[in-house]
Amino acid sequence: MNKLEEVLYLNPLELSGPEQMAIDLFLLEKSLAENNFNMAVRFYTWDGDWLSIGKNQKELPKKWIELLKNEQLKIVRRPSGGKAVLHSRGLTYALIWKYPPRNKKESYLKTTEWLKDGIKKAGVDLFYGNQPVNISNSNCFSTSTLADLVDQDKNKHIGSAQYWRNGHLLQHGEILMEPSKQLWQKVFNADPPKIKNEIKDKDKIINFLKDSLGKTWPNSQIFTYTLNQKDKEIIKRFAINKFKKINNY
Repeated sequence: MNKLEEVLYLNPLELSGPEQMAIDLFLLEKSLAENNFNMAVRFYTWDGDWLSIGKNQKELPKKWIELLKNEQLKIVRRPSGGKAVLHSRGLTYALIWKYPPRNKKESYLKTTEWLKDGIKKAGVDLFYGNQPVNISNSNCFSTSTLADLVDQDKNKHIGSAQYWRNGHLLQHGEILMEPSKQLWQKVFNADPPKIKNEIKDKDKIINFLKDSLGKTWPNSQIFTYTLNQKDKEIIKRFAINKFKKINNY
């Protein structure tokens, strides 16, 4: 009989961008330091409207800076790559995996399989994106690569990004639900993707995805993990030192 692999599960939290990024990084660091779990997963929402930008996005458009100055938007830099993601009334997931396939394509196929299957339980079929990476576009949801999931009409529902450390993987991404059309227009000068009504219930989607995780990794067993005081102190330090809000423009 195969040994069950422990998956740490954090209950959903609504926090600021720096705090959410700090928790994701904390879980990755924990996976590097400890041997008693194989994966960690969590779902979360953002306190207000946030734009998360990839670690390599250096020059920000002037209109983003104006929105930031006018307090219509808050911005945080992710530890992962990829383009800008608007977090507005959606659901974000994070998956930390100790032993992913080293091949990036294989890792994305495996780590989006459980998302694809979970959303299918809600009645929506999603497919892998097949567009090449467009380095000139700043909007994550304007193109769909292998890291992304789209519906049959090419509307992108989930965009994901990765951060690797010593062979361990942090993958997080946004599951679009009801983004602010007005804000999306201001940020990206475009309409948001058309999202199916079937996947706008956060609690239902979380339950479907947790169930799907167990089917994608059948030897896994989910345990709820509660952050202790020491964890919270580390996370607070990460949030301040590594993920300060972008406000120095």
